[in-house]
Formats: sequence, structure tokens, C-alpha cells
Amino acid sequence: MTSAIHITTATLIGFGSIHAAAAVNAQDSLTITPMAEGLEAPWGVAPLPGGGLLVTEKAGRLIHEKDGARHEISGLPEVAVVGQGGLLDITLAQDFDQSRVLFLTYAKPQGGGGAGTALASARLSEDASTLEDLTELFAMKPGSNGGQHFGSRVVEAPDGTLLVTIGERGDRPAAQDRSTHNGSIIRVNRDGSIPDDNPFLDMPDVLPEIWSYGHRNPQGAGLDLEGRLWVSEHGAKGGDEVNRITKGANYGWPVIAYGEHYSGAKIGEGTAKEGMEQPEFYWDPSIAPAGLMVYSGAQFPEWKGDIFVGSLKFDYIARLSGDPLEVVQQIKTKETARVRDVVEGPEGGIWFISETNGAVYRITP
Repeated sequence: MTSAIHITTATLIGFGSIHAAAAVNAQDSLTITPMAEGLEAPWGVAPLPGGGLLVTEKAGRLIHEKDGARHEISGLPEVAVVGQGGLLDITLAQDFDQSRVLFLTYAKPQGGGGAGTALASARLSEDASTLEDLTELFAMKPGSNGGQHFGSRVVEAPDGTLLVTIGERGDRPAAQDRSTHNGSIIRVNRDGSIPDDNPFLDMPDVLPEIWSYGHRNPQGAGLDLEGRLWVSEHGAKGGDEVNRITKGANYGWPVIAYGEHYSGAKIGEGTAKEGMEQPEFYWDPSIAPAGLMVYSGAQFPEWKGDIFVGSLKFDYIARLSGDPLEVVQQIKTKETARVRDVVEGPEGGIWFISETNGAVYRITP
């Protein structure tokens, strides 16, 4: 493993919000340390208490690395590697120290050559060599052919329920059709059962796992310091969004959106409609947001409560703050090439995946 790199971040203007973000000169001296290198299409990272990390590779591998030693973990579910699908997110259970339970999202092979976003739990063996008691908790209905828009992040809420983001799989109208899981955030218990306070329970023709809907392709998700869920979401051409998720709410896709189709055609009915939520922030031009984390302030007290979002397109990490929410900083270095995931480690460092570099890095003061 190479040594830490000391850099000074350049803070740039944040473009295209509902309220344009002003440039803020916050020349913070940071240390960026490579934590794992030589990875192939890494997608999700989970820093481990006591040191080391777990990282998924989209092709269907789960890697454990600690103190420079690396091995592949066995016992994974069957994964469909197609387009944007594969082995995707990983999240440790809140009680991982005691239970060693973790959660995975992935593209699950389905009938007729199709695939759909799925969620599983498992226990990491004491020697971190294998997954034990692998249990599928959820698989989207109906799934489809094609390789677009699987989502897919998993977050454990303070009440122990699991929230999973699912893209509309390229089927735009399906995001408004609650008889499918396309374009929704679903909520299940840790055993896969349906919580009795889900918003659409016992409603005819509505799938009971749905927590919110009208999403295009949310690839970042995290809890704020009050335990509320926030997601970053790919728009079309212009109109990437950051949304605070409310139980039962409709986030509008494809009826309303900021931006336009890649063809230049208008999307839906415009940017607002009664009964549909507005984003807390949107980007135009699009940055291709992936990975979202709300920071505790553990090592950077001045960043407490700020939102960090990775950009796949422009190779930086955006820091958002304030009310209304604005981009106040872009952390852009050679390490931040195509940022796929951003999480906070147990020690308070900011960990991120660079897909281009095939690496996991950690930011500390």
C-alpha cells in the first residue's frame, strides 16, 4: 500500500441548483490515503470496526483487505452481471460488532434472462473468509431485461428497518406504477418481513414494501444526524437530484423533472406538480451522482451535518450545506476519479471509491 498523499483541495463553484451556490474559499489541508488498490469496478465499501474493509466488485466478488493482506470472500448469492447490474452495495448492520451481520444489494437473475435488484443478509465468519446464513430478504417485482438503473443502496434506519433504493430499470412510466417496485425505495425488516407501518400496506394493487416512489435511479443514500434518509439520484440530461425522503411521498419521475431527455425532448409536465415532491437540490449540467453520506463531524467538526456526494462524470466529491442546500465545495484531486461510493468510517474518516483508479481512499485532516 502506498503512503498517504497530502493535498490542498481546490474549492470550485457549485453549478445549477435551485439557488445557485456561491464559491466558498475553504482551502482545507486534507490527507488522502489509499486503503485498497488494484480493484476491478469497485462499487460499495464498508470500513470495518477494528481496521480493514470490505469492498464489492461489480463482477460478483466481495473482497476483505486488512494491513495489506487481501482475500476474496466465499458464500455470495448468485449475481447477474449485466450492464449496470452486478454485486452492488454493502452495509454493516448497526450491531455488527456483536452479530457480524451485513447486508448486500445485487442484480438477481430472474426468469427469461432478466434481472432485478435484490437484498440479502449474511453473517461474516470470524476469520472473514466466508458469508454464513445467507438469506434473501427481498427481490424486486417484476424485474426485466436490459441493464439499466438498478439503484441500489441499502441503509439500516435507526429503528432497524432496511431501506433499499431501486431505479426504474429504464421503464420510465413504471416509476409511477406502484404495482411494480421500479423507481421506488422499499422498506423491510431485517428478516425480510414487511413493517406494519409501511405507507401502502393493504392497499390493492400496491406492493407493500414501497416506502416512496417516482424515482429515476438513486445510487446514493445515507442517514442524516436526525436519522432521516437522503438520496442522490441520476436525472436525465440535467436534473440530477438530492432528495430528503418522506414516507409515502411521490418524487415525480417521469411526470416532473429538472432537465430534459438526452434527445432534447421535454420531460413530462414540467418541473412541479401538486402532490409531487421538489428536490432539496439539483444539478444542471448533470454530474452523475453516486454515493451519498451525511457527515457526523467526528474528524472535521466544521463539516458536521454536511452532505457529501460523489460525481461519476466530473471526478469530484461535492460537499453540500445550508438551508436552502447548496454546493459549498468540490474536493477534486487525481484520487477522486469517477467517485462511486462515499461513506464515513468508524474512526470518522471520509472513505470513498474511485472506480477509475480501482481504489478505496480515506480522507482525514
